[in-house]
Amino acid sequence: MRLTPEEEAMLRGDAGPALRRAMEIVVALGRIYGAEDLVAVAHAQVAGVSYKNLGQAGLEFLQQWAAEGARVRVPTTLNPAGMDLAQWRALGVSAEFARQQGLVIDAYLAMGIAPTLTCAPYAVGHRPRRGEHLAWSESSAVSFANSLLGARTNREGGPSALAAALTGRTPRSGLHLDEARRATHLVEVRCPLSSEADFGALGYLVGRRVRNGVPYFRFLGPTPDLSLGPGSAGEELLRGLGAALAASGAVALYHVEGVTPEAGEEGILPAAAERVTIADLAEGYAALNSPLDSVDMVTIGCPHASLAQLAEIARQVAGQRLRAALWVTTARAIRDEAAALGHVAAIEAAGGRVVADTCMVVAPVEELGLRALATNSAKAAFYAPSHSGVSAR
Repeated sequence: MRLTPEEEAMLRGDAGPALRRAMEIVVALGRIYGAEDLVAVAHAQVAGVSYKNLGQAGLEFLQQWAAEGARVRVPTTLNPAGMDLAQWRALGVSAEFARQQGLVIDAYLAMGIAPTLTCAPYAVGHRPRRGEHLAWSESSAVSFANSLLGARTNREGGPSALAAALTGRTPRSGLHLDEARRATHLVEVRCPLSSEADFGALGYLVGRRVRNGVPYFRFLGPTPDLSLGPGSAGEELLRGLGAALAASGAVALYHVEGVTPEAGEEGILPAAAERVTIADLAEGYAALNSPLDSVDMVTIGCPHASLAQLAEIARQVAGQRLRAALWVTTARAIRDEAAALGHVAAIEAAGGRVVADTCMVVAPVEELGLRALATNSAKAAFYAPSHSGVSAR
């Protein structure tokens, strides 16, 4: 694999042991994937933040890197933590979990990483440009960047994304290459689609079929306006589709005919693409719904809720009194915007909570005594039983 003089110096350890180890990870992955060289990345996004997932070994790994002087070379953001850093006590998180989670955040801060604590980095300061190379690890964000924005990132692991952040490099392989971005499947959707839940059920079904392929969607039934742009309804629906595709399968890129930026490129849909037909969503809804007599909590915000979603929730609950607990999870910066507009106060007046920095998938919900969740997110419904031991619908 070809390395530049600067990359060779990092690999030798000229800039210290932490950077040497990070470059060793990047180079080893490049050799595994058959990369000819490395590509400079404009931004990194690191998962592996919740202490629930990291545990003590993960914390010590991060602390060692920070103690050795590891510092990021490109702008880098963090995935959600295991709790809301400001209101963890009120939400029932234990003091010991909070202490350990704080140490995780401290280690990342020492490396120069911005504590955005969101799975939607594109909403809080870095909305990638078409063709921009990234090293992102959150699966729904990877799907969003590749599919809706035309940026280029593989689905990095937590350590590989951190190594890319420290070196500013990632292997030129996979979705960084033109040939890997061509569709492997043509998915013809013949049933009507209207809601976020519909797009989530569709994503669940297609993810199971195509696994780590690149689906090209052709919508033949009634479908809402899917025009893209920050805060648009179409973008909200399609990011839910992408999150579900990544959860039930390992889809990091999809195309939508006439909508997504690369869908019209010559050769993007090869004649040999396998054809998949979706006639209805019943199987998807059945798989994502547990039989529940009651619901302990309704959770919205997986991926993290946008300002437009918070405004709509506030409108719907205004003057109401909720009978089940409601958590709307979002980025801290988005929560602050919503608070300034009165949306947080409206939701809290109805008995709900707007929770920042975390989501139900990575929070220690087992400490909260929850047994059954309702959600608008196929991703959350898919992961809740396995990650948190709770039923979902």
